[in-house]
Amino acid sequence: MTISAARTPASTRPRRARIHRAWWVVAVVLAAGVAAAGFRSSTGALLEPLEAEFGWSRATTSGAVTANLVIYGLTAPFAAALMDRFGIRRVVAAALLLVALGSGLTTVMTAPWQLWLLWGIAVGVGTGAMALVLGAIVANRWFVESRRGLVTGVFSAAGAAGQLVFLPGIAALATGPGWRYAALVVTGAAVLLVPLVLLVVRDWPSDLGLRPVGDDGPESDQAQTVEPPPAGQPGPARVAVQTLRESVRSRTFWILFGTFWVCGWSTNGLIGTHFIPAAHDHGMPETTAAGLLALVGVFDLVGTIASGWLTDRVDPRFLLCGYYGLRGLSLLFVPALLGPDIAPNLFVFIVFYGLDWVATVPPTIALCRRHFGVQRSGVVFGWVFASHMVGAGVAASYAGWVRTTTGDYFTAWLTAGGMCLFAAMACLAISRTPERGSWHAAGEESEVASVA
Repeated sequence: MTISAARTPASTRPRRARIHRAWWVVAVVLAAGVAAAGFRSSTGALLEPLEAEFGWSRATTSGAVTANLVIYGLTAPFAAALMDRFGIRRVVAAALLLVALGSGLTTVMTAPWQLWLLWGIAVGVGTGAMALVLGAIVANRWFVESRRGLVTGVFSAAGAAGQLVFLPGIAALATGPGWRYAALVVTGAAVLLVPLVLLVVRDWPSDLGLRPVGDDGPESDQAQTVEPPPAGQPGPARVAVQTLRESVRSRTFWILFGTFWVCGWSTNGLIGTHFIPAAHDHGMPETTAAGLLALVGVFDLVGTIASGWLTDRVDPRFLLCGYYGLRGLSLLFVPALLGPDIAPNLFVFIVFYGLDWVATVPPTIALCRRHFGVQRSGVVFGWVFASHMVGAGVAASYAGWVRTTTGDYFTAWLTAGGMCLFAAMACLAISRTPERGSWHAAGEESEVASVA
């Protein structure tokens, strides 16, 4: 006797779990962020080839790079407002095309002003629109509060990854076939990313009838989502400026603004710009010093992602205090660590500094959300991020002046170390909950209270 197996109705069969669209959006935006970091860092590899061909001075070429850094930082708050108005997909696609245009046209330039226009403005604006603010906005829109720390950590690590992925190849092209080949590689990579962004990225989960990752519905106590802004809002420039005018009334804003200035001063401005020549002053070959700086980028990937994970579990004020405090102490010991060889203590410093490089980003973004509301936190962080890049620019010039006038970097190391220690103490002055009279929407205060 044969017993036939009962068929399970199709409607009751378990469905295979599908990957949430948010993760595909993260993957593509992450690729754009990695590429943007690579595009921005490519300028450093092309300085000497340009000077050799056109006879331009280091002041001319480095001035274009300085303009690139400052515009890169100042673009962030306006890019955040543009994303609120026109959407992530359009802004990122336009930014990639602008980078492609700026990099491609350098192959036919003949005058210094063209270098400033293409590198300083076009590439600066394009890469600035894909800076850390982009990752913060994607995390805000596609994930609930308890998931955003790790996601912003991943986005923050993209900067180091971009330098690691692109810079060695660009440098090899610049010293081999020529700098124009390197510029065209940047152009091609930017253009190829545009259709991927247009096909995959969506501005809001609701565009696809989805909820953010971790939002189980209205009854969920983790919803804490950000909604699309209503129609008829002011223009992006006005939103960015108005947000700044309202933010400066807050003590928390000035603490975050000042500490992130110190972050840029002690990373991109000092270590990123002057570590190699400082090590060379102590007898270390430049290639060896460059290899150590590359290791900083490797460990940054681990440190920043770990910081994002911790931000979801630990009070971000205490994380920032620890990051800045340990960074400050380590900088005070740098003059005693540098030498012709890689001593064990110097290697420990490189590992630690890599882990701490931009670990400050996830907790800083979390505090922007807590004190200014998730709806405007992207623009607020844009202004905070601008201070990071301006601080980096000032530090690069200050450390160069110290080296020129004193013959070494000793004062520069002490200055940066002292500033970091002061920043660590300042982070503890940030209140646990938003200040009274905070200007963010009343509807967001319940979210902030639940996070705090």
